[in-house]
Amino acid sequence: MPINNNLLLTLAVYGGVVVAIFWVAMVIWAYRDMRARSRDGLAQIFAATVVAILNIPGLFIYILMRPRETLSEAYERSLEEEALLQEIEEKPTCPGCGNRVRDEWQACPYCHTRLKKACRNCTELLELSWNLCPYCAVDQSRYEASPNATSRAGHVQSTFQYQPEPPPAIDDKWLASNNQRSDQEYPQYIDDEY
Repeated sequence: MPINNNLLLTLAVYGGVVVAIFWVAMVIWAYRDMRARSRDGLAQIFAATVVAILNIPGLFIYILMRPRETLSEAYERSLEEEALLQEIEEKPTCPGCGNRVRDEWQACPYCHTRLKKACRNCTELLELSWNLCPYCAVDQSRYEASPNATSRAGHVQSTFQYQPEPPPAIDDKWLASNNQRSDQEYPQYIDDEY
């Protein structure tokens, strides 16, 4: 029977070592897990102590009571929220070229795309699709250019006035005959030397 006693003793020592290593591993895991979830040093020590004293029941209590997310998950969530806020507050871009533009610009300085229009009455800037000025309640559905619209838009007014040239004089050689026959559609050519 000494072999059985030695075998039982060996199994008991082996089992005790495994349980002790498992217990220490649970304490270390609880400490590291709490360190990943909280910056509070007392909370980290408390979690490790609960698991060290209560063993497996302490581990279950810790798992039930620990914070839901780790510090890195909380940081990533805050980055996502910040990115969403930036998208909401995103600065306007030109629909033509995609460059950033300002709210007070009427046209894109890069690609010359028209961004806003001025109210006919109060000259406040309006969205292109608005048919009513929200500032003065004037209908914007038909556009009438004001006399200084070209100077406001930055165009240079020309002092040159276009006058069409008078039509050229008709040569006497191509005169329509007064006594045209009905089958003849074109004017007759009259030669001076004939």
